[in-house]
Amino acid sequence: MNIHRSLAPLCAALALLPGCIPVADAAAPRSTAAVPVFEQWRETGHRGNDDLLTAGLGIDALRSTTAPTFANPAEPTADEARRRAIWSSWRGIADLTPGGGFGDVYGTLQAVPGREFSAYARIPGARHPHRVLVQVPDTFDAARRCVVVAASSGSRGIYGAIAVAGSWGLAHGCAVAYTDKGTGSDYYDLDAKVGTQADGTPASQGALAFVPVTPRATHGIAFKHAHSGDNPEADWGRHLLQALQFGLQALDRAYPDAAPFTPATTRTLGVGVSNGGGAVLRAAEIDGDWFDAMVAGEPNVSVAGAPPLYDFVTQAALLMPCALLGVEDLPQPPLQAQAVAAGSQRCALLKTAGQVQGEDSATQARSARQQLTDAGLSDAALRAGAFSTGFDLWRAIAVTYASAYGRFGAGEHPCAYAFSAAGADGTPGPAAAALRATWWSEGSGIPPGSGVVLVHGNAAAEETLEGLNCLRALGRGDSADARRVRAGIAEAAATAPRRGLPIVVIHGLDDGLVPISMTSDRYVPLARKAGAQIAYWRVENAQHFDSLLAFPDYRRRYVPLLPYVFAAMDQVWDHLEDPARALPQDARIKPTPRVDAPLLREQLSIPAARGR
Repeated sequence: MNIHRSLAPLCAALALLPGCIPVADAAAPRSTAAVPVFEQWRETGHRGNDDLLTAGLGIDALRSTTAPTFANPAEPTADEARRRAIWSSWRGIADLTPGGGFGDVYGTLQAVPGREFSAYARIPGARHPHRVLVQVPDTFDAARRCVVVAASSGSRGIYGAIAVAGSWGLAHGCAVAYTDKGTGSDYYDLDAKVGTQADGTPASQGALAFVPVTPRATHGIAFKHAHSGDNPEADWGRHLLQALQFGLQALDRAYPDAAPFTPATTRTLGVGVSNGGGAVLRAAEIDGDWFDAMVAGEPNVSVAGAPPLYDFVTQAALLMPCALLGVEDLPQPPLQAQAVAAGSQRCALLKTAGQVQGEDSATQARSARQQLTDAGLSDAALRAGAFSTGFDLWRAIAVTYASAYGRFGAGEHPCAYAFSAAGADGTPGPAAAALRATWWSEGSGIPPGSGVVLVHGNAAAEETLEGLNCLRALGRGDSADARRVRAGIAEAAATAPRRGLPIVVIHGLDDGLVPISMTSDRYVPLARKAGAQIAYWRVENAQHFDSLLAFPDYRRRYVPLLPYVFAAMDQVWDHLEDPARALPQDARIKPTPRVDAPLLREQLSIPAARGR
């Protein structure tokens, strides 16, 4: 059990102003002392042919490319929506391919019976709630109480961290608390005026998870991350804290004879990857002994005094298609032939706009590549960035984050971008009810995907780079809209964690989506300068998406990152159980990709735990 902790009132740390962003002041801190009120409480049991970790699907069904069915495609039950959401979340995060190691070398997929508690939570001052959910296994021991707390990776829905926190925490008999951190898959159909209820089913009225406030647009799709007006990234740490607070309240309900559950009597571990890792580091800033330790994998984190990740994303959206022409042996997919055709066209457009130099595609590609190198992108990260380029992720991310940072509602994007449902041929139009019913379960939280497409008010803009240059100007220009976006970026900047909190940061050196040089390499020195107790694992041959190792060419080049996240949790947990066991130490890890053979633990070169 934990030693006694002070429960002094909390206040959030001030997000310091990045020196490269000419905004007068960052947002003032908001108090987190008040106990949040949770609404729309639900409690459900999951046993027998259902369970907490896989919804009764097991490894074979999770590996299947066929989603669990809805008996009525337009009106799924809550159980059906949940089952498909868990299926989608596993497939989006983990490498579940035979031989990939999940369930054998690291992690577990064993069925876990138990209960779920869920609700809406709200950050003080926010327009919209975020989802919180707690899984309590039947093996929970109130005498050895523990809670693992996680935020969804990317902008995924409430089960978006189940492959990380759920697999590890439930196997250790802990309750696992989740938050969608104000993003998530609660899409709202502006045409049909249909959103999502607390149980994940579509509805046009009632206590919907997200309804845009007086949207200017009357057609298309709105979603929380882009259109809530709340700039959720600025509050990711507070979202994680509220998930913990909800977890403790849920345990009070689950075990009233053992209540109250408090941070002083309950072991607490925060964990997350990607945006979820960023949320963990933001929560580490909050005063008060809420968490015993934090583990952050490939965190999306920007620090004061350095260019924000938005700056790189908009630069990559412009230049990377051209720059990749000069990189040989790109990972597949995307297909090389498609990349060459798109890259040649982009180079020509950039040359016309005066944004690259050279009279031929090869020279123009070198010019684009040099600009990315000068921004801090490594050759390995550029190569891994081919996936995000080929599938237009850079533009989708830039559009969504610009809208969020500037707190623009649906129909207000300053670069005239919007989102719409699409037919089978990709043409924007109204959504069919059966398509709409899948969004909560399968949506990634940032379209395109799941039948939702990104559209531009001026269709010709993409042919002249107008839209992409507009997105870039929002982070660098001085218009009123740009000042709004930069103010939102400043609100989301990380500050140093509180002293004495054990933290482990794990990041792949080949990460092409959240480059290590622009995130963790900047955050760790900041934290250390402030006296943080932090370990840093830098992993060679690891990129951002473990799920891509399902493709043969990716597993030939890369190893999964999740084994290192699990190992860090193991070592931190062992230290919390027995302080004679040392916390993890810094390491540069040199694993060997498995190629086509089954993954072996020794190939991962996981740093050994040490005694004191």
